[in-house]
Amino acid sequence: MGSQALNGKGTGSKTYLNLGLVERGNGVSDPPEILSVLSSVLERSIQKNEKLMRISRMKDVITIFHGSKVPDLSIRQYIERIFKYTICSPSCFVVAYIYMERVLQQMNGYLTSLNVHRLLITGFMLAAKFIDDLCHNNAYYAQVGGISTAEINRMEMKFLDSLDFRLHVTVETFDKFCLQLEEEAAGKCHIQRTVRIWGQRKGY
Repeated sequence: MGSQALNGKGTGSKTYLNLGLVERGNGVSDPPEILSVLSSVLERSIQKNEKLMRISRMKDVITIFHGSKVPDLSIRQYIERIFKYTICSPSCFVVAYIYMERVLQQMNGYLTSLNVHRLLITGFMLAAKFIDDLCHNNAYYAQVGGISTAEINRMEMKFLDSLDFRLHVTVETFDKFCLQLEEEAAGKCHIQRTVRIWGQRKGY
């Protein structure tokens, strides 16, 4: 996918505007809506996952992305911190979300409060490297994410291996995920089963 489309300049769609992926041209510099939408979607997905896992007594697959305890920062605070200190394009968060979905499906894992932060920072770092013109080094992303450089290096390699080093996201896939994020935020798309993030998807 071209960087122009990923930066929200390709189609000028209403969905892009609603998620804050394009500049409105009014001089407003508030955080883009994608930060709120993504944090809300992830939080609700985790609540449903963990509830169903407790009821079914299903064991989660422990991975390199699992921490020993739930971080002090909420998902919303963590996403806002990433945006504040990395000077990234808002589209990076959509691409990171797509990467997270793919990685969890490949590992047969589920999004939980113990792995969401590490998956976020790793997915975001790779998205920024792939679609943004400027990005930081791993040590900087580790500092922003509250982990060591050695940890983020290991997670990056596991993430890439799980993606089979395929970081390309088509315009169609990007648009589909944007629409799903928008619908979930509006309460039009309800997750009824245990999910990776959005549930099983194929063909993207």
